Amino acid sequence: MGKVYLVGAGPGDMKLITMRGLELVRQADVIIYDNLVNKGLLEYARAGAEIIYAGKKASLHELPQKEINALLAEKAWQNSVVVRLKGGDPFIFGRGGEEAEHLAGIGIPFEIVPGVTSAISVPAYAGIPLTHRDHASTVVFITGHEDEKKSASTINWHELATGPDTLVFLMGMKNLGKIARRLIFEGKDPATPACVIRSGTLPAQKVVSATLATISEETRKMQLTPPGVIVVGDVIHLREKLNWFEQKPLFGKKVVVTRSAHQSRRFGELLADRGAEPVYLPTIDIEPIVPNSRLRSAIDRISSYDAIIFTSVNGASIFFAHLRGAGRDARALSGLAIIAIGAATAAHLGVYGIQADLVPEKFTSEGVVSVLEAYGVSGRNFLIPRAEEARDVITRYIRANGGSCSIVPIYRATIPAKAASLPDDLDIVTFTSSSTASNFIMLYGKEILKNRVVASIGPVTTATLTKSGINVDIEAQQSDIPGLLNAIEAYFQPPAKNGKA
Repeated sequence: MGKVYLVGAGPGDMKLITMRGLELVRQADVIIYDNLVNKGLLEYARAGAEIIYAGKKASLHELPQKEINALLAEKAWQNSVVVRLKGGDPFIFGRGGEEAEHLAGIGIPFEIVPGVTSAISVPAYAGIPLTHRDHASTVVFITGHEDEKKSASTINWHELATGPDTLVFLMGMKNLGKIARRLIFEGKDPATPACVIRSGTLPAQKVVSATLATISEETRKMQLTPPGVIVVGDVIHLREKLNWFEQKPLFGKKVVVTRSAHQSRRFGELLADRGAEPVYLPTIDIEPIVPNSRLRSAIDRISSYDAIIFTSVNGASIFFAHLRGAGRDARALSGLAIIAIGAATAAHLGVYGIQADLVPEKFTSEGVVSVLEAYGVSGRNFLIPRAEEARDVITRYIRANGGSCSIVPIYRATIPAKAASLPDDLDIVTFTSSSTASNFIMLYGKEILKNRVVASIGPVTTATLTKSGINVDIEAQQSDIPGLLNAIEAYFQPPAKNGKA
């Protein structure tokens, strides 16, 4: 028999899952997940894992609870490691207790992995501490959606209205008006601060603050829809000082990442750290050239070169994979000068125990030429493992100044076979190379870029976009991902006041 793990996935931001929870997601044979689970977590599932959507939207259940219970048992009986991935915490209004009770009743082993509940994390991301020495010593969590089969409510509304300092309702958006009216009827001051938080912990987070008497109408005006967390209490006033999440420099911006799929994740994480929502639309695929007799020949006579020029992270990765395949490692490069086009490529070389000798200030081919001028090329032999189609700025300079070079194509930058779906509400589209720009235009056309901010990693990419008739709003001064992020942040920085930012 297998085992079932009831795992809390956290409130939305997938980084808030516990280490134990993520470990189990990676090990699972079967993952059964709910609607509120961040779908990004499913990317950590191992190859071949069965992934089943169980639904659980308000008033719309993909699978009834009885069928979910039966499914958990069925998969466990198949000797599978089953992860039941639930939004927030399994035991905080997540029906995890019912599922565990069912498993216990039929003798199936299970384990509970607590999660970060939205009841505490969502208010925290809105700058609302549920307790505070000066404002609240007690907090109560309440379901906003009781079991409809009950003949009467089991919630002591009078006690709620007159007792606890802070009230937190989950799953109560549809009943917001009823909740507010009942609390007022039972004695709660209509002027008590109240707020609704939708999509908490995510870049799409929206907060409506009002009083208990007006919160329902204000939420309706703002057209907030479920799911959401309702908070009632004086601690809401602290949001004016403690609203940290929505102050992030790119909060709420939807930013398109056009890099290849295997390179886009880190860029997306950096955008998310700044409050943006990355939208992955890869417009380029990296295809290693195999077999590659020219590269194998270059590796066999590696000692004949004076220097190797790495013009991309992709080139470095593929080169060292072939080096290992030839039964050699970084020691084979002893005595060669290592030149990297930029900081990211230099950092990646460090993974293989290589420290770049030369890195230009400007991370472009022209920047490489500037360091070659100081290094000297006359009489020297260079190896350049690079993309099949690349600019010849470096090679022209070397050959024009008495050097020689072996250009070895080791990968192709190809266009994806199928365009991904393009959302309508995009704010920024980023381009990290001329290829991503050209391919984007081929896949989606130019019209989609109108009325959107276009950000380029550097002058070469900008030239490609401009040549195609596209206005570039942002150009990085330093042609790498940190430089692009800094440029985007600066673009959206509020104007300076009195000489201060």
